[in-house]
Amino acid sequence: MPLPMFQTDVPANEDLTMTIAGKIFGIEVARHELVRFADGELGYMTRRFDYRNGLKIPQEDFCQLSGRTRKTHGSDYKYNASYEECAHIVRRFCPAAKIELPKLFRRVLFCYLFSNGDAHLKNFSIYASRQGDAVLTPAYDLLSTSLHIPNESPLALDLFADGHFTQRFEELGFFSKADFLELGDRFGLTADSVKAMLTEFPQSEAKVVAAVEASLLSADAKTNYLARFHDRVRAVMQ
Repeated sequence: MPLPMFQTDVPANEDLTMTIAGKIFGIEVARHELVRFADGELGYMTRRFDYRNGLKIPQEDFCQLSGRTRKTHGSDYKYNASYEECAHIVRRFCPAAKIELPKLFRRVLFCYLFSNGDAHLKNFSIYASRQGDAVLTPAYDLLSTSLHIPNESPLALDLFADGHFTQRFEELGFFSKADFLELGDRFGLTADSVKAMLTEFPQSEAKVVAAVEASLLSADAKTNYLARFHDRVRAVMQ
């Protein structure tokens, strides 16, 4: 089995990707920080958001909400699902699903653009807001996993619950604009709103490049990180 690539860059990768998600693309993310230990190594720290005023608040991830466990669904229980099914979970548990579904869609799209192949069911959660409503938690565990894992899957879950692939995917062999337009339709989003989200990524390429160059990734990791991002931007615009 090949060793993971850029192993020492994992903390900087997660801090960078979380920062890009929050500061450039407006995704609510967990509070986080990159720290350097006395031995010079970097560490990634994040603050728990399931406590408020010192009290634990109700929160469940999408595995729990869909009744999936290792015992009931096998060792791949976190992965045997689709992002369309994630939308069904939001509709079922979030009274303001029309507000939460675009947020969920943006996170899925972000994960594809930043080569996060590990956005599985346990990496999406719902908790009680300050007003007591069930809403998506801040995003967490965002990083470019393909930077470290050779032959990483483009996404952790299928796009569609029926295992469908668009004709465009069959032609190209990768996810493109047509796939996310169909996913958006299944989420109940308008084509115009999906197209607007898609165009944010090429429009923000300069900001992403600046963030990567200012990060604490190693030089080679920066080059690889940006190559993956530029490749996915080209993909979703086809």
